Amino acid sequence: MTTARKFLVDPTVTPFYHCISRCVRRALLCGDAHSHRKQWIEEQLQKLAGIFAIDVCGFAVMDNHLHVLLRLNLQQAQSWSAEDIARRWLVLCPPRGTDGKPLTLTKQWIADRVQDTAWVAEARRRLSDLGWFMKFLKEPIARRANREEECTGAFWEGRFKSIAILDEASLLATCAYIDLNPVAAGIAAIPEKSPHTSVKARVEHCVAQGKLDKLRDGSPYVSKVHLEKDHWLFPIEDKRDPNGNGLAGMLHGISLTGYLQLVDWTSRLVRSGKARVAVETPALLSRLGIDAQGWQATLEKLLGGAKRVGNYFGNETRLTEIAEQRGRRFVKNVTGRQSALTAPHAG
Repeated sequence: MTTARKFLVDPTVTPFYHCISRCVRRALLCGDAHSHRKQWIEEQLQKLAGIFAIDVCGFAVMDNHLHVLLRLNLQQAQSWSAEDIARRWLVLCPPRGTDGKPLTLTKQWIADRVQDTAWVAEARRRLSDLGWFMKFLKEPIARRANREEECTGAFWEGRFKSIAILDEASLLATCAYIDLNPVAAGIAAIPEKSPHTSVKARVEHCVAQGKLDKLRDGSPYVSKVHLEKDHWLFPIEDKRDPNGNGLAGMLHGISLTGYLQLVDWTSRLVRSGKARVAVETPALLSRLGIDAQGWQATLEKLLGGAKRVGNYFGNETRLTEIAEQRGRRFVKNVTGRQSALTAPHAG
């Protein structure tokens, strides 16, 4: 039986969610002659990242499905003024005239919305809601594709799958899994050349900023410069100090350089004839408290094409906590009831 989304998405449990949406009947509606639609999706993700209080941490647009890793940022939503909320929401849903065309926003229109406290409260909630983000991601693409083909009907399956990411090891594995989808599918030879993925977007940002040499020669643990500053994607490296000052990111102890090394090594698991492993990679996993053999087993399973089961991804301790909160004996992990990612000493 399908579980209601309100029981699956809880920012107090985790802010990170891996969302998967498929085209109807798994048809190749973004492949072959329709490959240009992948760019539509990437552009829409970037647009929404600048409107919602939701960070885009990773994505991969495939021929018949989409992966996106999102971070709910409720604190940011609460920090916005009523006018901020009104302006952001009206970019998504502008007022329209009798002819259906958007009207020019006026100061009076904004002022009227700001005075409606109930409307502001609901718009604030929606701007940090996973379901509303996915709605504004998927619906415009479906409408645009139908206009292109001069047809009607569904483009996406009605419901997207969301997986709550419960710990740092699982978060890192999810990032790598998403970025390696085109490599696993045989679309790309190397991760950083994978079209319409977050790993390619991160590398291209460094190139555009003239920081490719710093990316290539940097430390895998802590970067000396902000390689991902001013990029629309949420950074890999969390550079905040204990007081919360600095550039926010997903993970402490791994730079973008280290992440690319890890993804490159992991990509060799799904490519024949690529057996050499960088010496630094097992050391990097060890510093992060991740068992290298467990990492390999988990990523091979994720990239093996098996059907994803469960709506959680985390170590045994976190899964047990979630089960107790929900009054169940256990909850299903996407790789099984127990996680293979946590090092034995970490429990």
